[in-house]
Formats: sequence, C-alpha cells, structure tokens
Amino acid sequence: MAAQQSTSSTGEIPSSGGSNEHSLESNTLIVVLGASGDLAKKKTFPALFGLYNNGFLPKGIRVVGYARTKMDEEEYHKRVQQYIKAPIPAMKEKLQEFLKICTYVSGQYDEDDSFQTLEKALGEIESQYEDKNSPKNRVFYMALPPSVFTTVAAHLRKNNYSEGGINRIIVEKPFGSDLASSRKMQEELKAEWKEDEIFRIDHYLGKEMVKNLLVLRFANVMLDASFNKSLISNVQITFKEPFGTEGRGGYFDEFGIIRDVMQNHLLQVLSILTMERPVSFSSEDIRDEKVKVLRYIPPISKDEVLLGQYVGAETKDGKKPGYLEDDTVPKDSICPTFAAAVMHINSPRWEGVPFILKAGKALNEQKTEIRIQYKDVTQGIFAEITRNELVIRVQPGEAVYLKMNSKAPGLSMRTVPTEMDLTYKRRFSDLKIPEAYEALILDAFKGDHSNFVRDDELDIAWKIFTPLLHHIDEQKPKPEPYSYGSRGPVGLDDFTAKHGGYKRSEKPYSWPSTSVL
Repeated sequence: MAAQQSTSSTGEIPSSGGSNEHSLESNTLIVVLGASGDLAKKKTFPALFGLYNNGFLPKGIRVVGYARTKMDEEEYHKRVQQYIKAPIPAMKEKLQEFLKICTYVSGQYDEDDSFQTLEKALGEIESQYEDKNSPKNRVFYMALPPSVFTTVAAHLRKNNYSEGGINRIIVEKPFGSDLASSRKMQEELKAEWKEDEIFRIDHYLGKEMVKNLLVLRFANVMLDASFNKSLISNVQITFKEPFGTEGRGGYFDEFGIIRDVMQNHLLQVLSILTMERPVSFSSEDIRDEKVKVLRYIPPISKDEVLLGQYVGAETKDGKKPGYLEDDTVPKDSICPTFAAAVMHINSPRWEGVPFILKAGKALNEQKTEIRIQYKDVTQGIFAEITRNELVIRVQPGEAVYLKMNSKAPGLSMRTVPTEMDLTYKRRFSDLKIPEAYEALILDAFKGDHSNFVRDDELDIAWKIFTPLLHHIDEQKPKPEPYSYGSRGPVGLDDFTAKHGGYKRSEKPYSWPSTSVL
C-alpha cells in the first residue's frame, strides 16, 4: 500500500514538473552555512553522505562548509564524520571519498569580506568542472540560528549568487516567533531571493509516513470516503518525547513547545491529513490544497488549551530533574513543556470534528502518531461496542492500524476489538526507510517544493497560533505541573473527553505489534 505509491501503470507517482523545478544533475556545489554547529553535524552532513553513498547527488558534487569557527581541513573532516555511521568496509571507503569532496571556509555572517573569501573558494572549485561552458549551480543550506537568517541570505545574494546558473537556498525553522516576526523575516528574505529559489524545511514533511498520507487518503477509496464529519468523531495528533531539555533549556525557553513543535510539525501533518484531493502531484497543486484547508481554521481559543510543565520525579531510570531544575532555564519560567490544543476546521467536510494537537517533553514514551476515532455504531444490537480507530504511527516504528470489532471464536456471540495491521518492519523488511533530511535535501536538488513550506502557508499557520501565543506571553498563565515520565498533566484525559469527545475502550486491548516498534 505505502511502498508503491501508485498513480500510474508503472506504480510511480508522476514527477512534479513545472518550469522552475529543474533537477540539478551536474556542475553543482552545496554550501553548508553553520557547518560547525550541531544541526549540520547531526543532520545535514549525515544526510548528504547518505545521498552520496547511494548515488543520488549530482555528478561531481562538492560540499563546502562555512562557519565562524577557525579550523583546518583535518578538524573539519573529524566534525563532518562525527555522526556518520559507516558500519561496513564498503561504506567506510565511500565515507573517505565523501570527505575528499568536502572543503571548509571560515568567515563571519555579517561581513562582505568573509563572503567574498567564500566566493573565491567557490570559484576555484567551479574552475575545475569538466564542462566549462555550462551554467554553474549552487545550493545554500542555512544550518544557522534564525537570528542571522536574513543577514546571511542578503550577503549570499550579493556576493555568492551564480549568474546564469540555478541558485537555491534552504532555510531551517523556526520561521519567526509570531505573525509579525514571520512576515518581517519573509519580506527580508524575498527582497533578495525569489520564492521558487527558497526551500523552507520542516523535517516532518520528509518523514516516510507523513509523505504516505496522500497515498493512504487518495489511493484507497474506502479510507477517503470515510474522512468526513458524518463518520469521524475526533482526531488526535500526538507528539511525545521521553526526555527533557537536558541543558538546552535556554533555547527551548525562548520558544516553548507550541512554537517548537505544534505550530509547524503537527500543523503540517494536520494540513496533509485533511486537505482535499489535489489536481495533480505538482508541488503547487499540493501546497494550494494545504493552504485552502488551513484557511478554514480559526485562531485557537485560549479556553481550549491545556498547558503543562514537567517537574522532577523518580523513574525507572532513576531520579529525573524538573524543567526549572535545568541550570539553563530561568527559575521563574512559566514556559509550557506540554500543550494540548483543540482546532476546528470549518469546511463542509470537517465542520464539527475536533482536532486535538498534543505535544510534550519528558513524557512516558517516544511517539508521534495520528489517531482517528470514528463515531459510535447506530444504536441497537451493538450499542456498547468499541469505536473503530485508524492509527497512523509516524515514528518510531512506522505503522498503520485499523482498529475494528470482530466476533471472538467460539460458540457464544461475543465481540472483541482487533485490528488490521500494516507494520512497516514486517511488511517492508527488505526496504530501508530514508531519513527525513535525506528525502528533503534530495527534493531540493530536484527542485521539488512539494514537501517544503510556502510563504502564504506559513502566514496562515501563524495567524492560527499567534493570538494564543500572545496570550501566553502577556498573561503568563501558570502551566499545570506533571511528573517526568508521566502521560502529561493529570487533567489531560478530562480535557480530551470534554473538548474532543474521545472515548477510551472499556474492553482490555493492546496493539500486538508494540514489541517490534
């Protein structure tokens, strides 16, 4: 079901096409700005190596790291391979090949002289291309803090733009902290770069199960037909992390769980889950439909939000500190580390169906999943039967379950909850699920914007969340405490039942596949 993504006789989704969506095949280099930082080391370079190892990068690709840190090539290579896994000899050889195409330039983020030094290095590399006359293409990956996004983008456009070639700039989240700051950032970015040159990364859009949502919906008639207010009672989209800030509280406290996870990752999942069928698989058709469904969502009401902050507790792994015990967190912080918010889509398809987005740190497990609960069966012979649920596990252990009722084997008429189960590790045991960053970087090289955030989409997303964020910033409501390693605040179940109408099964039930997830 998920592996084929069939929309044609060959089983392949047609390419996006479009005049601005050119795949870079050769004469291309990628500049990783912020090359000495954690994001580049943990995500960008491992993703680039994964693509290189499998032959997906343009022919003759060169990788140039750029950062303020002064270091020689040996130190740079050590940092590049710090998080790259090469378990077999063939991959170790490939890694050494990869390091040979990686070079480094040190410079500031706000000085023309530094970017002109970078330009000189890029020119020297490009002078070695076999085809001297073809256009020279450049991809700029900004693995940088948002405070320097627009400054660096302006310097790149002024000093390092390839005239006659294809230029692309990849920007990491967060894209602002509210509607006004986001608009300012986008105005400054688009003053220098065209929209079709900008690729705004939200790595959740590169996750296999999120990309599979389009296929699950629109390639399966029975599922698509059931996605409406007549059959669905409520939808929950949940993000859970089993660890706290762990010394990174300074960064987290500035943004909080809503800005860090909910406004971007979970809202992206929601828009793909609920959008109408696009005319084609072209990037603009897909993003048009995402924007349309987001326009139906009013700003979140402060009365339909539950906020929490974790406190220290004894867990199976020992005593865990609370959020305020993190030395990098202000001792009087009221920053939420957990949030549950109810969203409404006032469209003909979804009006009246509550969507509950939940995200939290220091919870009882690692999990991102979508749980779609259908309405009760018509009153009658099965009045007290368990509700059907469609569960889509995004990570870890990608899976799809359809929870249904069945007669228990035997002479009596007894119903039991059971499931139709698609667990990726079992069904697709011979296939490797690509990392999200690999998929998105490859899309950027192809020029496919389908899984990147468009400017108007970003604007609407901030409109939905900004009133709530300003309420939290200004009124400073005190979040409910919850124990490290718990499911969240004590009032979570009551909140979910009150605002979402979610019904827990009274009959004992557990997914049989949890041991392999």
